[in-house]
Amino acid sequence: MTKYTTILLDLGGVLIDVDYHASANAFRDLGYSDFDMLFSKAKQDHVFDAFETGSLSPCGFRDRIRALLNAPISDPEVDACWNAMLGTIPQERIELVHRLKERYQVLLLSNTNAIHVPAFETIVAHTNDIADFKGLFHGAYYSCELGMRKPDAAIFQHVLGLHDADPARTLFIDDSIQHVMGARAAGAHAEHLELEREDIIAMCARLRLV
Repeated sequence: MTKYTTILLDLGGVLIDVDYHASANAFRDLGYSDFDMLFSKAKQDHVFDAFETGSLSPCGFRDRIRALLNAPISDPEVDACWNAMLGTIPQERIELVHRLKERYQVLLLSNTNAIHVPAFETIVAHTNDIADFKGLFHGAYYSCELGMRKPDAAIFQHVLGLHDADPARTLFIDDSIQHVMGARAAGAHAEHLELEREDIIAMCARLRLV
């Protein structure tokens, strides 16, 4: 068994619960039924890719959503619908991160955007009493801040390089298979978390990481 020194975690689905249909449902509740054709977990419209890499601003994103939906929807309504997918982080997953940090360098790498970041940081502050979410990890990185996104190998190489982490002794965990393949292309070990079968706590126990 490889002796890992670094654990690299995804955020959405792995730590924070996410309902990818909730945003489409929220837009539908406002009378706009076409949003689910623009967004899905498996294949994103280029608008979402641009937003996740920071090349599209929040204002630009809201304007693009209005144009795609042909809808006079307000900024707060766009944000509320877009953030509807975000759930909470069960406290036992926070405790898991602390346990992992006793044995490994623990990093976070998330494909996310400038509207979601303050939203989930507020959720964590309120539900987990954590004012500095990034401070929970030895390093935490968001695609919208790096200008890169998973599954590109470059983002894995960049983040691991910042922490002198050997890819050959790094384990990446993500619930999206394409991101797992990207990490492997960067030379890291990677496990696909199949949420219909187990959660991150069960996976870490099965892999004897804690």
